[in-house]
Amino acid sequence: MEKKLIFYLKNLIHNGGSDLHLKSGSTIRLRINGELLKLGDKQISNEELDGIAQAILTAEQYENLVRTKELDCTYVLDEDHRFRVNFFYQLDGLSAVMRIIPVKILTIEELALPKAISQLADAHRGLVLVTGVTGSGKSTTLAAMLDRINRNKKRHIITIEDPVEFVHKDQQSLVSQRSIGQDTLTFANALKAALREDPDIILVGEMRDLETIEIALHAANTGHLVFSTLHTLDAKETINRVIGMFPKEEQNRIRMTLASVLEGVVSQRLVKAKGGGRVAAIEIMRRTARITELILENRDYEILDTMEEGKDIYGSQSFDQALLDLYHRGKITEETVLDNATNPSDMKLKLQGIGKNLKGSNASHKDMEDDVFDLKAVPDDEEDRETERY
Repeated sequence: MEKKLIFYLKNLIHNGGSDLHLKSGSTIRLRINGELLKLGDKQISNEELDGIAQAILTAEQYENLVRTKELDCTYVLDEDHRFRVNFFYQLDGLSAVMRIIPVKILTIEELALPKAISQLADAHRGLVLVTGVTGSGKSTTLAAMLDRINRNKKRHIITIEDPVEFVHKDQQSLVSQRSIGQDTLTFANALKAALREDPDIILVGEMRDLETIEIALHAANTGHLVFSTLHTLDAKETINRVIGMFPKEEQNRIRMTLASVLEGVVSQRLVKAKGGGRVAAIEIMRRTARITELILENRDYEILDTMEEGKDIYGSQSFDQALLDLYHRGKITEETVLDNATNPSDMKLKLQGIGKNLKGSNASHKDMEDDVFDLKAVPDDEEDRETERY
């Protein structure tokens, strides 16, 4: 059964996809440029998928899957390809989603991230949050930030992840990576323990619950640099989400703590790139005296304007400013700008006089390989199944 899985994963890699979806009683699907595309017509049965699970999991992991009805783990295809795996049961039986994890950690410069990302990575202490929906590149950005620290500073970095994605080798820094379930039981337990392990930098894969958030705030408040993620769309929502996790009688205290430790919020969204693929549009909020004041006084509605005004001085920027920058650099089309703008009408006025509308070009073609299929980027419900090269 593992051979079948390898075949599916090779197709995912060949087509430049990000996720493999296996669902009992349904066709295999690959996520390519944000869309789920079918890989042929054959359906995978519950028995086949269960066989794949037993083939790649240890006996203990499989027992946990059957008992808890879901499981996170990592699968290594070869030295160049690793995958984050989630098995779960649903109405029709077992399902699995496998996301490719790049083995090579790209630098901030290679990812063409804004300079402010490097400045946040160079912070001495505080809390840095990278936010966005699932699949928006949060892990890639965080890996680049930790890699910058690892290459340039003599620090102890502790990561707590579920599971470990990017593997950081010790360079200038000492890196201790812990996986939930394998190396520790919970984020909260590992974070409590981390404070006794002489850390300089702590990465919490996700702030899932109130206890984890409270300990992360405490760690940032006691002189550590803490990185984490949230599934929020922008800085304002991120601040409200953190404070809103606490009971009302606690919220003023948490607001004061957050105002004093929050170094920055990096919010990412992937948009269609001109010529194919996707590119990250990134909103950045950096800590300034003005931002601290707004958080303390519960004037979160003024944060967006303050971020836009601080673009040239502090490197902060709104999502719409990020879209305009990508457009000026020829990375996205005017249509993509308007489709993703916070206020399309206002954005249309900003675009007037910039120049003619730039049209996207078709992606380049790749030669077919013997053991992979190239997929046509069409919606799932379209009947035409003819394949063409990407």
